[in-house]
Amino acid sequence: MSRILSLAALCALSLTTAAHAGSDVSNNAVPADQREFFTVSDPIQFAVATGDLQNGPQGTFGRFPGNFITPVHTHSHAYQAVVISGEMTNPFDREKNPPVMGPGSFWSVAANAEHATACVSEEPCEFFMFANEGFDFTVVE
Repeated sequence: MSRILSLAALCALSLTTAAHAGSDVSNNAVPADQREFFTVSDPIQFAVATGDLQNGPQGTFGRFPGNFITPVHTHSHAYQAVVISGEMTNPFDREKNPPVMGPGSFWSVAANAEHATACVSEEPCEFFMFANEGFDFTVVE
């Protein structure tokens, strides 16, 4: 059931992103095993589903290995995401016990909010994120 919920949430987010992308949306169907992932920063991988990752609006798949956490960081623009597989956390302001999010769970990050994003399961995590603006990543020191 949670897999169905996750897929439904993913579809809703994809449609929202496509609506924001404007009239340049064309017919397209890409099987999951044909997505083109690239390494953003080892070991983080992305595959753009729609739009332009750097200039937005965009919808992008992300993959983290199991038991991985990013450094505390910010983004210039807000984004939203939904967990597809694995278990993730998104601690804000260095919080100690953020909620664990399984498939179908989602989170939002405001522009310039300090946070980390983690895959807390043994298995790798996959998520789908979308934003109306480009995506960047600035480590907070």
